[in-house]
Amino acid sequence: MTKRNVSTALLAAAVVAIGATTGLGGGASAAGGGQVTVVQAVPGAEVGVQVDGRLVQPQAGVGEVIGPLTLAAGTHRLSFTGVPGGRTLAARVEVAAGSGHDVVLHRPAAVDGALVVSTYATPDAPIGPDKARLLLAHTATVSPADVAFDGEVVFSNIANGEYADADVPAGQHRVELLPTGRRGDPILGPLSVDLAPRTATMVYAVGNPRTRSMDVVTHTLQLSSDGSVAPRSIDTGSVGLVPRGSREPIAALSPWGPRATGRP
Repeated sequence: MTKRNVSTALLAAAVVAIGATTGLGGGASAAGGGQVTVVQAVPGAEVGVQVDGRLVQPQAGVGEVIGPLTLAAGTHRLSFTGVPGGRTLAARVEVAAGSGHDVVLHRPAAVDGALVVSTYATPDAPIGPDKARLLLAHTATVSPADVAFDGEVVFSNIANGEYADADVPAGQHRVELLPTGRRGDPILGPLSVDLAPRTATMVYAVGNPRTRSMDVVTHTLQLSSDGSVAPRSIDTGSVGLVPRGSREPIAALSPWGPRATGRP
C-alpha cells in the first residue's frame, strides 16, 4: 500500500503541478494533451467551475464529478467561483502530454479552515488480470484517520489531503475510515465497494462526522492490461512511502503490504 501527500492550495492563487504519469490506460488523452477531472467535495456549497475563463459547470454541487476534461499540454487556469464567502479560488494547472489527474475542492480538517484544492495523480498504469486498483483520499473535516480494508487496519494516521492506494483482488470489499488508534465506531462506513477487474476506483471521503454529513464521492476508470496472466495466488499491492509516479515491489500474501509511517 502506498500513502502519499498531494499538492494543495489555500483560498488564494496557487499552483497545482500536474506531471506526466506512467501509462495511459483508461486516462488516455488526445495526442499532446492531458486529462483533468474536477471533483466538488464541499458539502452545502454550489460553485462554478471555469477553465481558462470558460465556464464548464455553472453550479457544481457536492459529489459532482466534472470531466475528464481534455486539455492541451501547457498551463491552464482553473477557477472555482461562488465559494462560501462569495470568493473565488484560482489555481494554475500545468498539464503534461499523457497526464491524468483529479483536482478536488474540499474542506480542510479544521471546521473553520479555508477551502483547499488537492490534486491526485490518476492511478492509470496497466494492471494484471483479476485485479482492481483502489485510491482512498481523506478530504473530510476530521483529524487524521486509519483505513480498514475487509476488517483489517491497513494504514494509520492519514491526514486531510493525503491518500492511500493499492492493487487488490477484484470483487466485493468493505472499507472503513476509523479514528486513529481506535476500533469500532467508524467515522465513515463500513462501505461495500464492488471493484470490477481492470478498473481504478477513486474514493474521496467528504463531510463532517459531527454534523453527520460524512459521505463519499467516487468515480471509476478502465485500465489496460499489463500483459500478465492470472496467478494461482494473488500477491498484490504497493508499500511504503514513495515519490509520486513510482511504485514499490508487491508484498507477498497481502494486497496492502507492511505498515509505513511518516511523510516523504
